[in-house]
Amino acid sequence: MQVYGSILPGAATLARLLPKHAAEGRAEVALSRDGKRRLKVIHWHEEHGGNVTRTAGHFGFSRPTIHAWLRRYQRAGPKGLEDGSHRPQNRRQPTWSTELEQRVLALREQYPRWGKDKLVVLLRREGLQISVSMVGRIIKHLKDTRQLVEPLAVRRRSGKYPPRPYAIRKPKGYLAKEPGDLVEVDTVDLRPLPGVILKHFTARDVISRWDVLAVYTRATANTAAQFLDAILERTPNEVKAIQVDGGSEYKADFETLCQERGIPLFVLPPRSPKLNGCVERGNRTHREEFYDVYDLDWTAAGVRPDLLAWEQVYNTIRPHQSLGYLTPQEYVTQWRLQSAGKEVV
Repeated sequence: MQVYGSILPGAATLARLLPKHAAEGRAEVALSRDGKRRLKVIHWHEEHGGNVTRTAGHFGFSRPTIHAWLRRYQRAGPKGLEDGSHRPQNRRQPTWSTELEQRVLALREQYPRWGKDKLVVLLRREGLQISVSMVGRIIKHLKDTRQLVEPLAVRRRSGKYPPRPYAIRKPKGYLAKEPGDLVEVDTVDLRPLPGVILKHFTARDVISRWDVLAVYTRATANTAAQFLDAILERTPNEVKAIQVDGGSEYKADFETLCQERGIPLFVLPPRSPKLNGCVERGNRTHREEFYDVYDLDWTAAGVRPDLLAWEQVYNTIRPHQSLGYLTPQEYVTQWRLQSAGKEVV
């Protein structure tokens, strides 16, 4: 008797199964995520006695689902576990006439931006009884069959704005370090009563939080220029630069006045109010602590005296958390003493 080596029990069966499992492993790599998940369920089912009820309970699927996967797997192997087409076997057939289709096409080409709701009105004026949904289906059919080609949308110029005569973007290296280095200016609409619209202006020194406030009936370059005079008059520090958004009120007279005074004017990029966040936060404070609290005479002339009194309270009495609970006036006073080399008491 010749012995070529010891043979383990079940080795022959294992040798027959290995090619099959190797092929399945290679197929699994090419499967989608859902296909691999279903193949994993099938393998577990085979390894745990082939009980459909147990498999369904273990994975949380229904028994008909497991049966369906098993049939697909037996019929086509792992590839049978992939999702098939969900297209209905019996599709709805068009019920409109060729003449109606061509009429819708003609109207849509004549009025390219009109939708089905407008086109159905025109068709009914011509005596055609048709529903809005059918017009929509006809338009979709015309697009799918390339009979209707929509005109290309005209793209608006993006990021291209005419150059300002004086205002520029804030230089990348510009950093406010001292009071007056940068004053942010912004405008807010006030609509307290029906038909009443006022324009509130806020100027805020980003370092000392010193605010200058004003209210006008309109936000124009002329009123913005008047507000600039108020800023320079009521700010305790020299204004070294001003930052505004792209509002039209900060052009023309306002820009010319900044140039004449030698004050750098920085304009924000479009749609970037967060870059003016300091004054935006000030607007919220003035709305919540002044406009929403006091009973005001809602005219520009009636609001101004109360607004000036609130500006005084804001700058000299109200503690600011961002300043260590100092007022802007106290902060400016301490900064001046420190700049002069004197000890702050």
